[in-house]
Amino acid sequence: MTSPSRLTVLAGPTAVGKGSVAAYVREHHPDVWLSVSATTRRPRPGEVDGVHYHFVSDERFAQMVQDGELLEWAVVHGRAWYGTPRRPVEEVLAAGRPALLEIDLQGARQVRASMPEAQFVFLSPPSWEELVRRLVGRGTEDEEERTARLTTARTELAAAEEFDVTVVNDDIRRAAEELVSWMRTPQPSTKRV
Repeated sequence: MTSPSRLTVLAGPTAVGKGSVAAYVREHHPDVWLSVSATTRRPRPGEVDGVHYHFVSDERFAQMVQDGELLEWAVVHGRAWYGTPRRPVEEVLAAGRPALLEIDLQGARQVRASMPEAQFVFLSPPSWEELVRRLVGRGTEDEEERTARLTTARTELAAAEEFDVTVVNDDIRRAAEELVSWMRTPQPSTKRV
């Protein structure tokens, strides 16, 4: 029987490149299972339901919360609901496969409360200016949403000390490889409180 694996949680501020780092891991490290979150927001161009997110209605999301189907969930940037379906995570971990959740700070805190044995990685931008450049440059949010996301990002950056390790995303490939290397390094079983 395979022994259970440990969950790794990747979080960081908006536009830091969590999705890009996770996509690199998905493409170059197929042994690492990446959770697919559920969200009530509309798909961005190129996003595929079931691959990038499970795009669900507000009603379906509320039902998932009520039925205890989510490991964590939150309203992100005051706009859309995001959450991690619980069953796939538990099944992958029980099978002994390395698992990665790419989620926001609120979700990471919920996972820490319910799964303190997980490993927590904070993805940080090289600088505040670079974070702003990335958010504006991707062009997927209007001015109001960008302002809300940058306000949230300032708070999120201050939470880095809550995590086990910080990885600076100055290069997607390098950051992803550092993340995977850290996932594969046996970590002490005692966790910081």
